[in-house]
Amino acid sequence: MGIPLDEASLLALFLETLFYGVFLTLYCLTMFVLLKNTGANRRLLIPIATVLLCMATAHLIVDFVRILEAFIFNVGKMSANAYYSNLAAPLEYAKTVLYVTQTVLADCVLVWRCYVLNHRSLLVAIPGLIVLSTNAVTGYIIVWSLTKADSSSTVFTTAHSWITIFFTLTMITSVTCTTVIAWRIYHTRRFMSNGLAPYLPILIVIVESGAIYATGVLSILLTYLSGSNGQYTVLDAVSPIMGIVFCLTILQVHFQVGGKPQNARTLEPRGIITGSSESQVYAMWSGA
Repeated sequence: MGIPLDEASLLALFLETLFYGVFLTLYCLTMFVLLKNTGANRRLLIPIATVLLCMATAHLIVDFVRILEAFIFNVGKMSANAYYSNLAAPLEYAKTVLYVTQTVLADCVLVWRCYVLNHRSLLVAIPGLIVLSTNAVTGYIIVWSLTKADSSSTVFTTAHSWITIFFTLTMITSVTCTTVIAWRIYHTRRFMSNGLAPYLPILIVIVESGAIYATGVLSILLTYLSGSNGQYTVLDAVSPIMGIVFCLTILQVHFQVGGKPQNARTLEPRGIITGSSESQVYAMWSGA
């Protein structure tokens, strides 16, 4: 098991709180940017960012309550390890519901961006919806399995196959969508008169953000398959990281591309990407 369960939970709370503070700061900056814009896309981006923040906040609150119960309120009744080992505890599957829902929402955003950049092609939409639906069903099966766990069950024996499938599909979705989006921008801009340069900041932030999220999910999967309690630590940290990646993309695109004068962006040649100018692609990411 490596790190003891109680120590893993304390470390998880520390990292989650740290990343939540980063997420909250980026969220406030993102709201400032989006509320300045008047485009239709902000009506989609603002609710998504807000829901991600609400879920990350609820997840953090649940973890704080569990820490208090494990180390203060129930200290005379059971050990912290015994408390965290109870998979059927309501707070345990409540935080699992929050994590699964947040993951599905973040993946929906990735698939939507991939779909829009590929001319709203059904060849992108149908496989994306199938994977998203499968992952959502798998995630909630995991929650259902936790409610049926007994006192001798561990997370490594309860719904092991479903948990493995869930994180594998999440990682595949992230890597595939990030790769397709980056390739679409590179492939369609490299032969144009003004080249790839105007889109380079977008391309870089897409790859970097995708790599951050995919690395987090891969870390969860590897620690889980190795039977380490460190998977709890990584999993709790990934919850705010989802929101960090979402806000970072919007802010980076806004400050790198949105910093141009509006007339300069609208004079960009129309590209193959969504058949639009740079200003329209910028709008999809930053709500302009």
